[in-house]
Amino acid sequence: DVRRIDRLVTEISEASRIDAELSRATFETVDLASLVTNIIGSRENRSENEGRPVLFDSEAGRFLVRGEPSRLERVISNLLDNAVSFSPSEGSITIDLARADGWITMTVCDEGPGIPPGNEEKIFQRFYTERAESEKFGTHSGLGLSISQQIIEAHRGKIRAGNRLDAMGSVLGARFMVRLPLA
Repeated sequence: DVRRIDRLVTEISEASRIDAELSRATFETVDLASLVTNIIGSRENRSENEGRPVLFDSEAGRFLVRGEPSRLERVISNLLDNAVSFSPSEGSITIDLARADGWITMTVCDEGPGIPPGNEEKIFQRFYTERAESEKFGTHSGLGLSISQQIIEAHRGKIRAGNRLDAMGSVLGARFMVRLPLA
């Protein structure tokens, strides 16, 4: 309980500081492809993906955005944490990067149960969490996606959530899309 409360207090404090810090931050050119590759490697070294493979695919070249690298890293890590927590143990996670019309789109997909219909925007609210009853209480604070949205909006971007569907309309998993302006 102490660890859970400590994590919660830390995340609440961070959520409160983000806007102020980002308003004063000096943005630099960041290659999202390199950042994603480094994060995946670090997570694999620390076994944070719990055995689930993270498949990364992107178009050739660099994916340059203007931003604060540690905050963008936080967004990617939050999305991967969610994907891992909702994917079945035999599931995989995919990350794709693409360029179009002056934007870079990063997509993170899992093979979990998807997002309950009507909650695609609600999941970005502070403290919102909807977990399986079998999951241990207090493992998640409900702040990760709210913090991610805050960071992406401070970078003049957008984050959206939806479900991946098969041809019959059955849910294959969740899909998170982050759009950031091309540097």
